[in-house]
Amino acid sequence: MNLNQQIEQWLSACRENFPIRQRPFVTLAYAQSWDGSIAHQAGESLALSGDEAHQLTHQLRTLHDGILVGVGTILADNPRLTARAWTGPNPQPVVLDSRLRVPMTAQLFKHPDHEPWIFTTHPGKPGLAERARLFSLPPDEQGYVPLVSTLEILWEQGISSLMVEGGSRVITNFLKTGSANALILTIAPRFIGGYNATGDLGSHLLDKLPKLNALHSAPLGEDQIVWGTLDNAGGQR
Repeated sequence: MNLNQQIEQWLSACRENFPIRQRPFVTLAYAQSWDGSIAHQAGESLALSGDEAHQLTHQLRTLHDGILVGVGTILADNPRLTARAWTGPNPQPVVLDSRLRVPMTAQLFKHPDHEPWIFTTHPGKPGLAERARLFSLPPDEQGYVPLVSTLEILWEQGISSLMVEGGSRVITNFLKTGSANALILTIAPRFIGGYNATGDLGSHLLDKLPKLNALHSAPLGEDQIVWGTLDNAGGQR
């Protein structure tokens, strides 16, 4: 059994053991440097992972009903959010975009299978409703799209598993609210000294911070893959 098969089997078992909670099973999957950076600075695109890890990312996309990113990732990377580097179904693209900053030229509007779903606190934008499905929600305390409500709506729309790729604010919010269930992390053999994948998680007490359980790791090409389930000590279980 190769590493791709091993991770797929592990993820399937995690999902089978996940209790029904009226929200999707959430996998955080992203790449960072050895020092925890995802870019030199916020808003910048930086391809860190090698070809093998890139294929693993696309394999993971096929194993989830939906794939979620923040608008910052759309602005920096202009991703297609498809699984073109692996054989399998494309997940439903989901974007968190409080102020509807996603440009009409974004590649996700050319998705071969799905109309993107955009969760926002904004009432609307001319022409966007014809190209995307909009979900307008009241803002949370920080003025952003409320994450827990978003997950509940995704569940109602048939999304039982969700892959979250970033960016930093989105990853941090999933960890801070206890909304992530598993992590599959690609660590590239580089030091960047830049913008970290996670920010303030709201506590300085170790027993209140998320923890990885049943931790696994293995090399894949030049990268190291780390994966495990998340104990969301400070958030929702």
